[in-house]
Amino acid sequence: MSYDLVIRNGTIVDGLGGQPYSGDVAVSGGVIVAVGTVDGAGAREIDATGLLVTPGFVDLHTHYDGQAIWSDRLTPSSAHGVTTALMGNCGVGFAPCRAEDHDVLVDLMAGVEDIPGVVMVDGLPWNWQTFPEFLDALDSGRRDIDVAALLPHSPLRVYVMGQRGVDREPATAEDLAQMRKLAAEAVSVGALGFASSRLTIHKSESGKPIPSYDAAQSEIEAIARGVDDAGGGLIQFVPDLVAGDYEPALRTVFEVAAEVGLPVTFTLAVGNAGEPYFLDALTMVEKANADGGDVTAQIFPRPVGLVIGLELSGNPFVLYPSYQEIAGLPLAERVAEMRKPEVRERILADKPGGTGHPLMFAVQAWDYIYPLGEPPNYEPDPSTSIAARARARGVSPLEEAYDRVLDDDGHAMLLVTLANFRDNSLDTVAELLPREDVILGLGDGGAHYGMICDASFPTYLLTHWVRDRATGRLSLAAAVRELTSVPARVAGLADRGRIALGYKADLNVIDHAALTLHRPVIARDLPGGGRRLDQTADGYVATIVTGEVITENGVPTAARPGKLIRGRQPAPVGT
Repeated sequence: MSYDLVIRNGTIVDGLGGQPYSGDVAVSGGVIVAVGTVDGAGAREIDATGLLVTPGFVDLHTHYDGQAIWSDRLTPSSAHGVTTALMGNCGVGFAPCRAEDHDVLVDLMAGVEDIPGVVMVDGLPWNWQTFPEFLDALDSGRRDIDVAALLPHSPLRVYVMGQRGVDREPATAEDLAQMRKLAAEAVSVGALGFASSRLTIHKSESGKPIPSYDAAQSEIEAIARGVDDAGGGLIQFVPDLVAGDYEPALRTVFEVAAEVGLPVTFTLAVGNAGEPYFLDALTMVEKANADGGDVTAQIFPRPVGLVIGLELSGNPFVLYPSYQEIAGLPLAERVAEMRKPEVRERILADKPGGTGHPLMFAVQAWDYIYPLGEPPNYEPDPSTSIAARARARGVSPLEEAYDRVLDDDGHAMLLVTLANFRDNSLDTVAELLPREDVILGLGDGGAHYGMICDASFPTYLLTHWVRDRATGRLSLAAAVRELTSVPARVAGLADRGRIALGYKADLNVIDHAALTLHRPVIARDLPGGGRRLDQTADGYVATIVTGEVITENGVPTAARPGKLIRGRQPAPVGT
């Protein structure tokens, strides 16, 4: 026998939670055709002695709706073993969209997902109006990994209702019928379901709540029934995490899902302090599933956080008028100004003014802000917070923060741990990760370009939670299962996420001992010269999509085998 690719002598982690074992994996025609001892030769062979061989990772929560159009590489995700990315989350995206509503969706994505407007104006051809036309645009492109899409609620609402949708007026019976029809159309051409949000801080750049924010249960149900009309799919939902009270919004979605018969996955965050509302949400999940539902809570395996600094969208002084006077200067000139005693004194004596992105409320949460070094520490000791460092120096937290953003000639970054860092640790997350009704999510690749860089979470899971943490560690088999077959099942993609005969040949070859996550860096590779945070890792010997190697030792190859996944995928015949 001869094969397209043979990976030899690796430690195979099957993606189902089975005990790792030594063996070979052979690939032909983009699928796995032999596992165990492979006698035949491969046109390409990889020696995986001492290395892990895992399925490619599936990321359920990304926003590559734009990047998948203007770029052929979906980094950071594809640099961290992700081979399938699901976009359209949080109910925002670029389709369906009439020409006259381009500005509305640009304003929406700029506000909710921190994607600069110029990037979307320069980077998107807008050669679609309907959702099927948008999928066709995705289908025509070349990229490194596979993508799949959810139908986003807010664009759908605006497409059907126009300005009434933007203004969040109640949908009429005619509106609901049209939404149902268009949802069915979207699923029939390949959407994996639909996504919506009621998160308070999800606002347009002009400060308006997103169109879906307070949509009635009848509207959610109409869209869900459209999904069901075309064969079914997933409901992805973001409740109001800031308010903390999950119950009203989740009740609405859970009741719709039970009535229509669709699975639900929603964003769960652990508050850093105060009432443990997340436990109430999990009680609701348990009840829904006991009643026959299929509900999962998505949790992020490290703090949900912001990266702030003088080169990024936010810093502790971003809303200060005295800082705004110099904010437009090139970095070196700005740093030189900030080091002048009189400028320092003026900024430190100032007060915030005006408004900014809703997340900027956290840029002075001193007990939860930490310097982000190399390598980055996402579970830092409380003694290293800005507040603790200020106390140790005998200065105010504002002074400490001022000095820290000037480190490294102004290139320094600070981590704001917004959530999941209860009592300044990840111990609560450690208790939640093993639950069957809790899955991984919220990597947010393709969004929050100037304030969040969380798409690297697969590497963090495999290093911090499997290899490095002193307590609460996950087994390697369990961690790989959470990155592969579990999200594949939730998405409805039964053709991937495991190493077994007939399954899609999306694979990673990993040097686990050498696996290292690096600090985010600033890349200026967006359309219109826009900047974004990017993050790399060492230890990925090879990442393979449909049998083709897309990266070798962190260096991308010329291969672009990634495709648009149209619709839920069945398991291989005979499995």
